[in-house]
Amino acid sequence: MSRIVIAGAGAFGTALATALARDGAQVMLWARDAEHAAEMARVRENARRLPGVSLPEGVEPTADLRPKGAEALLIAVPMQAMAGFVADHRTALAGGPLVACCKGVALDTLEGPATMLARLCDGAEVALLSGPGFAADIGRGLPTGMTLAAGAPALAERLQRLLSTPVLRLYRSTDPVGVELGGALKNVVAIAAGIAIGAGLGDSARAALITRGHAEMLRLAQARGAEPATLSGLSGFGDLVLTCTSEKSRNFRYGQALGAGLTFDAATTVEGAATARAVARLASEIGVEMPITAMVAALLDERLSIAQAVEALLARPLTDE
Repeated sequence: MSRIVIAGAGAFGTALATALARDGAQVMLWARDAEHAAEMARVRENARRLPGVSLPEGVEPTADLRPKGAEALLIAVPMQAMAGFVADHRTALAGGPLVACCKGVALDTLEGPATMLARLCDGAEVALLSGPGFAADIGRGLPTGMTLAAGAPALAERLQRLLSTPVLRLYRSTDPVGVELGGALKNVVAIAAGIAIGAGLGDSARAALITRGHAEMLRLAQARGAEPATLSGLSGFGDLVLTCTSEKSRNFRYGQALGAGLTFDAATTVEGAATARAVARLASEIGVEMPITAMVAALLDERLSIAQAVEALLARPLTDE
């Protein structure tokens, strides 16, 4: 029987714990709040983050991170909290392979999750889980395909066998940079797509934003040494389509609220907001043109209004596709 530790009792970490435990694994689900962990253990549900999904018997909620003996430690904390989490638990992270399960680009270092883990945990085996998978779907046991990326093919294959279930199908990649950029950048495009719908611009405008957003993703990924094909796979185009077309997406709903001039739940993590600011800075520094990302960052910083942003995008020169 496999033993897996998941650090982060948000919706996605809880969904992964549920899926793996249903397949027979023993899963330790770590929450930073001891009261939250005790509540989950008592009611056998993460009512705060993934209501309506029962925790299988194999899930052990805890506030004591004890990964010794685990075959893998999955880190499902928000991207902007990753560095702090590693600093607080450096000793516990030594040993088995580490799998980053978040999406985004750090505001301070401009790194993705796998790149950051590899730097902060020097010598550790590091992988990345990404792709089109909503926590609610995974938690309910609905069929989901995602990407498991690691620079070492043997590690990717080992983790693929460990973490795949009959309904959670993981496909291997040896391009972690491409996978982490796809997972991060699609959130920025999802905010833009949400703005288009919220502002009443229509589905045709959303389709154009998705297409041109994908082109931006490719440009930055290639500039960072990623394989272009990765951005057409599950962790790139697949995740982009899902996030830009479903109201289950926090980033899309956030964009909708912006476009409609409404407020958004401040307690809800929207990774694409920080990512837009980080990527706009990165693109400027390395000379990659990303007008949609720049527009989203400017809107978030209130340097542009919705009307000005739309006008700026429509005023761009007509060129070859």
